[in-house]
Amino acid sequence: MAARSTRGVRALTRPSGRRDGLEDTPERSMDPRADDDTDHRPSVIDNAIYVDGRRVATPSSIADTCERLRNTPGSMAWIGLYRPKDWEIAKLAEEFDLHELAVEDAIVAHQRPKADRYGDTLFVVLRAARYLDDVEEVEFGELHVIVGTNFVITIRHAEAPDLSSVRRRLESEPDLLRQGPQAVLYAILDTVVDGYAPVIAGLQNDIDEIEVQVFGADPDVSRRIYELSREVIEFRRATRPLLDMLEGLIAGAAKYGADEELESYLRDVADHAITVVERVDGFRQLLQDILVVNSTLVSQAQNAEMTKLTEASYTQSEEVKKISSWAAILFAPTLVGTIYGMNFDYMPEVHWVLGYPFALLLMALVCITLYAVFKRRNWL
Repeated sequence: MAARSTRGVRALTRPSGRRDGLEDTPERSMDPRADDDTDHRPSVIDNAIYVDGRRVATPSSIADTCERLRNTPGSMAWIGLYRPKDWEIAKLAEEFDLHELAVEDAIVAHQRPKADRYGDTLFVVLRAARYLDDVEEVEFGELHVIVGTNFVITIRHAEAPDLSSVRRRLESEPDLLRQGPQAVLYAILDTVVDGYAPVIAGLQNDIDEIEVQVFGADPDVSRRIYELSREVIEFRRATRPLLDMLEGLIAGAAKYGADEELESYLRDVADHAITVVERVDGFRQLLQDILVVNSTLVSQAQNAEMTKLTEASYTQSEEVKKISSWAAILFAPTLVGTIYGMNFDYMPEVHWVLGYPFALLLMALVCITLYAVFKRRNWL
């Protein structure tokens, strides 16, 4: 591993608190991790040397790993790290002569899924996902894989995926591991893509529940549709770039010495990835349709409620008309009776013999007239 320009790496390993060249970059501000240079606890999960598909050594340090690689022909190193510190990544960059752009991406994290090649080194970013049943949410993790001619470096920035199972699988299949770093990359890709299956099942279950809520007129369903739509969009961002990435790896398999069988395995992973992306696209469209249906049902419910309110208002208005009509009819004889009941000596017709029958007739005539008028106007 010949020395190459490491100006970006050297900037990371300076003893001062400021890291010139990286401190003020836009990418640096995206780093959510607490960066404490005083904490030099190692983050190496596993560190192994393989020869002919079998583990022959477990070095105690990165420097020891590099030394054994140089002194052991046909060997391959696989170093697994979990949330390493900046200084650890910088140390790896010095030992394995990594390109400074790959180092920067590995430190900053929060990268989109991609595969960048720097000479003989391939830098791969993957977004793993797992479904959390207890909270019914999708948790995303980021994984960086640096593949060289005789080494593989894996950097996990989250719990998922569990690469220990990948390592156990490969160590139990020496024929596959014998194919070198490309085989390790395939196994990791296969595990990440297979890990999407439980997420697909969980999202499908959530969508089924949402459909029940929509037609059950659940008032909280709109919020759940929105939250699930965001998860599906994030899941799509994690899976769609895999198609181009796998296509590029398959196209360059022969150029970089990958075995034909390994190329077939990569095609199988690509087929699974296509299925996942198609399901995710289907989920996205289905959620949009569900949102439209929910909006329609909400509008129909609102219209039905407005119709009921209108009918109630109309009925109430009719009742008021009836009450007002009868009040007017009853008020007329009361008015006549009140006037004729006044004790005036010089009141016209007070001492008239036909005065009382006349008053009764007048009351009846007024009531009948009012009744006819209100009946004609459909108030009664």
